[in-house]
Amino acid sequence: MTHPTDHPASVSHDAPQQPDVVESIAHAAPMILPVVGGVLMFLLAFIAVFMA
Repeated sequence: MTHPTDHPASVSHDAPQQPDVVESIAHAAPMILPVVGGVLMFLLAFIAVFMA
């Protein structure tokens, strides 16, 4: 037995969409990625020197 709310036609598409998280931070990627890459390279070099 099916319930009336299980029917696909009863789904409301009028709800406002939430803003996309990726689109909200994508404008910062050209600044963030090189900084994170530099920190990662420094961390890996520090580990390599410390382990040697």
